[in-house]
Amino acid sequence: MTAKDFRRLALSFPETVEAEHMNHPDFRVAGKIFATLAYPDKTFGMVKLPLLDQGKYIQEWPEIFTPVPGYWGKNGATHVHLKKATKKALQPALEAAWRNAAPTRLAKSFGK
Repeated sequence: MTAKDFRRLALSFPETVEAEHMNHPDFRVAGKIFATLAYPDKTFGMVKLPLLDQGKYIQEWPEIFTPVPGYWGKNGATHVHLKKATKKALQPALEAAWRNAAPTRLAKSFGK
């Protein structure tokens, strides 16, 4: 998985926009960040998952997903090791993060 692949997948969700936060790209829906790239360096992405989903992804793909250290990780921020990531693992994680950030009306209408 490359940063370009991560970006393409993140932007595939409705009403997602790319912006920048703390000098790295982020992906937002309704103004809420659900994913970022290049933090702490260019080999990583991040998805902000609900805690139950975070545990599931870390358990199923520990080589791909790890919690961000500290407070953020305890609240769902999850590193994505890009070189090891696959579309099969990343796309549903991005969707879970997007759904968690999206307005209810938008999340309900997606994937019908």
